[in-house]
Amino acid sequence: MTGSASSHAPSGDTSVRTLLSQARDGNAMTLGRLLQLYRNYLTILATAQLDTRLRRRLSPSDLVQECMLGAFRDFSQFCGSTERELLAWLRRILIHCLHHAYERHIRAGRRDLRREISLDEINRSLDRSAARLRRDFGDQEASPSAPTHERERAVEMADKLAVLRPDYRDVIVLRNLQGLSFEEIAQRFSRRPGAVRMLWLRAIEKLRQAYEVAE
Repeated sequence: MTGSASSHAPSGDTSVRTLLSQARDGNAMTLGRLLQLYRNYLTILATAQLDTRLRRRLSPSDLVQECMLGAFRDFSQFCGSTERELLAWLRRILIHCLHHAYERHIRAGRRDLRREISLDEINRSLDRSAARLRRDFGDQEASPSAPTHERERAVEMADKLAVLRPDYRDVIVLRNLQGLSFEEIAQRFSRRPGAVRMLWLRAIEKLRQAYEVAE
């Protein structure tokens, strides 16, 4: 799984809303900066969705690049004003890219609605995983009744995953986001279930440390 630590949250007065407004005014450089914030997020979604057949022909980064090019080209069609609305719009573009990739490489022949459901569920899993980690740190903001902080938790989670080494990222995606058992993950990793469980525990600890560094 590929990842990048290059996506940074807006700082100072440059909020997502500000970037959205400037991008809507036709500032191409700002639009590029805005979309770059979500490369890690889209990569996690793409990685969790690509099956073995398509992986032989297309990498998650290829799919994400196609998605971002489409978003840049069609940004005038985006009518939202919040990060959450932008994420939903980007997921729809990624779904379109997935359908196109399967038709081009696998010749699936028809639209598969399960992919759309899966992407939304992966997004919710990212959000839940981030909330659980924040509760572990005693962060009351993770409470469902508390107001969310500026960045969506799913995006923040994806950025933290991006700094981990590949096998740590992969085991968290498979276990926490796709819900696979240690036995199923062991088959993919060609390891014993016990070794995979230990790898997962180390990965979770590294992820927690990434959150602590950011506090």
